[in-house]
Amino acid sequence: MSIETFDYLLICLHPDLNFMDTWMRRSISPEQRLLVTLRFLATGNSFASLHFEFLLGISTISGIVCHTCKVIWQRLREAVMPTPTAADWLRIADGFYQSAQFPNCIGALDGKHIRVKKPPHSGSRYFNYKQYFSVVLMALADSNYKFVIVDIGAYGSTSDSRIFSVSRMGERLRQTQLALPEPSRLPGSAGPPAPFVIVVDEGFALSPHLMRPFPRRDLDVRKRILNYRLTRARRYVECAFGILSNKWRVFQSSIQMKPDNATLVIQVCVMLHNFTRIHDASTDADLGLNMTSSVSLDLSRPGRPGTAGLAVRELFADYFSSPEGALSWQMDAIRVSR
Repeated sequence: MSIETFDYLLICLHPDLNFMDTWMRRSISPEQRLLVTLRFLATGNSFASLHFEFLLGISTISGIVCHTCKVIWQRLREAVMPTPTAADWLRIADGFYQSAQFPNCIGALDGKHIRVKKPPHSGSRYFNYKQYFSVVLMALADSNYKFVIVDIGAYGSTSDSRIFSVSRMGERLRQTQLALPEPSRLPGSAGPPAPFVIVVDEGFALSPHLMRPFPRRDLDVRKRILNYRLTRARRYVECAFGILSNKWRVFQSSIQMKPDNATLVIQVCVMLHNFTRIHDASTDADLGLNMTSSVSLDLSRPGRPGTAGLAVRELFADYFSSPEGALSWQMDAIRVSR
């Protein structure tokens, strides 16, 4: 982050990081507490390595990191990831339409496995299909690579579809408690109103508000166009995971903490990711990073989609194949036929 962003972050956290000096010793300054924590998150160095860098005790560094992470989570949660309103969903949908040419899209959803140390007596609950122990970061991202809603801490052995269905985000979506806008007609179309949807991959079940691609067999041009346009929109969550793991390199190796503390570290990195995206804007350094990420792809068979979800997907497929929904600079049919 830039120096100005660091100074602003320090001002926000200073009241909770400032401790009183005693006759025995001076307290560690808020600046140094924040520096130690950011150094740990940005490099993934062990506490023993930070001990030689900052000349602080290993147990002291451990306490500083945990306390500062809690302060960051409490202070930044409402500021950088507030509960979305209908106006926020409309702004996100406009961003996806401008950047990915996918109308009525309110976010891209996917999961990322975060490698952790095997907790004692946990059996195979944290052991994922990639053959390592992890917890899952389930995130909904917008077109500016910011996270809108996250669910953190699920077992690595659980599929993405199952994690989403039992998460608070999934429950609120099913119970229509996310303040989604009313369905609206697709741009330039005279057809029926289409609901606002979240784009997902093949690991999720189809529903009126979850748009997954057509199966990869027996695809005609119309279905291939929809899959192509959906992939264009879904890549934003993949890129957001790539920016997150490259900027905060604690994710480049296994997090050597207990599950609760590892979950706290992931929460703080998500908050800091949004914080830097807001205050440092879209720098070339961010967009020039390697956007690949180890995002989970669960190929387990989801539940049978309802007729409402099938109808919504067919509505979008018809729109993208019509002159109103075609890309202006080049027809989708030409792109997908290559």
